[in-house]
Amino acid sequence: MSTLKDHIAKASERYSGTFKNGGLKSPPSRHFIFVTCMDARIDTHAAFGIGPGEAHVIRNAGGSAADALRSIVISQQLLGTREVAIIKHTKCGMDGLPNEMVHATVLKNLGIEAIGELKTRNMIDFLPVGGGITHGVKEDVKLLKTSSLVPRDIEITGWIYDVDSGATTRVC
Repeated sequence: MSTLKDHIAKASERYSGTFKNGGLKSPPSRHFIFVTCMDARIDTHAAFGIGPGEAHVIRNAGGSAADALRSIVISQQLLGTREVAIIKHTKCGMDGLPNEMVHATVLKNLGIEAIGELKTRNMIDFLPVGGGITHGVKEDVKLLKTSSLVPRDIEITGWIYDVDSGATTRVC
């Protein structure tokens, strides 16, 4: 058994043995959406004070609102969420990462066919954070506030999580 398969099997056995969250409703009870980075240093539930069933947490490289937009629409239109927090973090690998570097790495490691697939899947832009984390937060908040896919009465705020202190500070 692979390391991941073994890990999941053991974790499932431990977790399901004491599981107490059966019966939670699908719509999040607090009507919140958190969009944040996939960075493993962020414990979203502890850092943002949420428990199971309270919020949707959408994670992707760089905490990109553009990448999360499909999930935001589903969350709001079908599951009733009313507030969005965009949370980027310090020391993010997507901060200033050029698309060209990602393309070169994919080409080197996976070959020309993989580059062709990136193009056919419209994955040319890896949505790096440009202009610094604070600027990236403000741009993502602006993107959502000006999108016709997000109702005007939705509260949208922007934050930065510090991976060294655990503090989350509001930007906008």
